[in-house]
Amino acid sequence: MDIKPVVMKNTERSLCRPSLRVTQCLVSPNLTLFDQLDDRRKIYTIFDITAEIKRTLDDLGVLWVKGEISNFKHHSSGHMYFSLKDARAQIKAACFRNSNMYLKFRPEDGMEVLVRGRVSVYEPRGDYQLLVEYIEPVGLGSLQKAFEQLREKLRVEGLFDESRKRPLPMLPRKVGMVTSPTGAVVRDMLRILKRRNATLDVLIYPAKVQGTGAAGEIAEGIRALNARDDIDVIIVGRGGGSMEDLWAFNEEIVARAVAETKIPIVSAVGHETDFTISDFVADLRASTPSHAAELISGVREEMLMNVRAIEGRLGRAIRRQMDVCRLNLERLLRNRAFTVAPNKIRELAQRFDEATLRMIHGMNSRMLDARRRERLLAARLRSADLRRLVASKIDVLSGIHQNLVAAIRAVVHFRKSRFAVAIGKMDSLSPVGVLARGFAICQDGEGKIVSRASDVHVGCGVHVRLACGELDCEVKAVTGGE
Repeated sequence: MDIKPVVMKNTERSLCRPSLRVTQCLVSPNLTLFDQLDDRRKIYTIFDITAEIKRTLDDLGVLWVKGEISNFKHHSSGHMYFSLKDARAQIKAACFRNSNMYLKFRPEDGMEVLVRGRVSVYEPRGDYQLLVEYIEPVGLGSLQKAFEQLREKLRVEGLFDESRKRPLPMLPRKVGMVTSPTGAVVRDMLRILKRRNATLDVLIYPAKVQGTGAAGEIAEGIRALNARDDIDVIIVGRGGGSMEDLWAFNEEIVARAVAETKIPIVSAVGHETDFTISDFVADLRASTPSHAAELISGVREEMLMNVRAIEGRLGRAIRRQMDVCRLNLERLLRNRAFTVAPNKIRELAQRFDEATLRMIHGMNSRMLDARRRERLLAARLRSADLRRLVASKIDVLSGIHQNLVAAIRAVVHFRKSRFAVAIGKMDSLSPVGVLARGFAICQDGEGKIVSRASDVHVGCGVHVRLACGELDCEVKAVTGGE
């Protein structure tokens, strides 16, 4: 913005005052006319100029502006900062929390929007910016539109489903990387992996990450690493950049390669605010490549940190216990009951320190003795002929088995003999045995046993049970039975 007319206008207004000031200055005989004229100049401060520009811009009132969003930042305070650009120019813009809290969409880089706001000046930096009060989307840029279309297509196919995501290995042995071998990103990842897990092997597949043919090389790298059987996890990514710079990771060929891999894959493209199609398809998205390296090596580091934390807590607990004992001892030293025997208390304190040292020495001695015994037992175990010992134990076990089988057979034979005797006794007392000797059981029509002839009369039916079979009979005559 040309601010010269504004400054000149204010200067002319200041210099074209009535001559009253000059007349007043002529009263003083010590001032020349030049000094008097020089005294009439208005000296502007930087703040005055900025304030005048701000007042001029405020006079523009409310404006409607259409442009494409770039460099969008959503601050933790809730304010939004971005730039609006077209083919020839751009302007910074800010949408504060009280204005954007009711937006039904999230502004993103590459989105074409129509905004309502006022042009103002941010005085601390002298930047002019658009204070946005309202935003509505107009349309998407070509890249952003392609991004949205591919994302929706793959989402419908189920490539973004959480059920497809695989967990990362807890302690990977070898990591495959598909990235540029000359960029700072690979150096940062290697530095973090070396610092956090020096035992981890890394295999780098060099690939272009920007420009023509980059998507094909990235997809080929993913497939090449996936064909190996010694890779536990794959990292694919690059550093930050514009949407055009990151576009290789928005290509469908890369998304398909990421979806087809059988090895867990981490997408680490750009900065935390950058999202690509590969981020949605991958098993895990890392906000930055450095973050991906931390995630891969984090489990081992966390285990070491937990061990160190436990070690620290144990040491602090021991020191606290010793401090408690020391405080108790000091409190006892200050007790009146011990004022008559200070030498005794000092002796006890000394004995306590000596006992502590003896305990430490004793523990060390016990540990050394245990290690010595372990080495002796290990040597004896190595020199022992286990095969001969096992063979002798097998012979003993075989003899025991034969004796056990013979004992079981004798018991079974004895039990069978007793069982046969019991069966013979039961047969001798059984009613069926009596029937076998020629006797029969007679029952009347109601099923009662007939034991006397007088219990029936001529013409009634009786049921006779024999040893083999049954008879239904009719009484022809009754004799005796009283």
